[in-house]
Amino acid sequence: MNEDRHLYLTGYRGTGKSTIGRLLAKELDRQCVDLDDRVEEISQKTIRQIFEEGGEESFRRWESEALRLVSDGEPCVIALGGGAILREENRRLISETGLCFWLDADAETLLQRIHGDVSSATRRPALTELSELEEIRRMLETRQPLYQQASDGRLDVSSGRPEEIAAEVLRRWLGSQ
Repeated sequence: MNEDRHLYLTGYRGTGKSTIGRLLAKELDRQCVDLDDRVEEISQKTIRQIFEEGGEESFRRWESEALRLVSDGEPCVIALGGGAILREENRRLISETGLCFWLDADAETLLQRIHGDVSSATRRPALTELSELEEIRRMLETRQPLYQQASDGRLDVSSGRPEEIAAEVLRRWLGSQ
């Protein structure tokens, strides 16, 4: 039964993981944990500071630690960072402790959403020297097989209101019991 398992949301930045996670948590009467927030909490640094001081590898170590801590706790809804699925140990932990739904959208939609979210742009540094759109395309190309591997289902979130998407995730979550 799913009542003792976590509900994970994965997908690229801008797919609405945090927003949809909060809606699901309210519906399921659970806590919603944004993994990026937890990384900042346990590291006592902003994500930007972690990247500046130790690069992406340092951030990924903090992210894995945050995921271990959260997955050890009470069942909750967890909005994963977009790259949390890059490490095999994270994918395994996600699989062992819950169900994961992949929120997916095309690169153009993601770019629009990222530009519309001021905190995302200031919080997360660029990962490559490419243009923003090309970086998103490149990251999606690399990560899509891993999102697929880590998830129990994919939802196209290019259109639809967050409430509609949350309702569909909930339907699938309840249907998997």
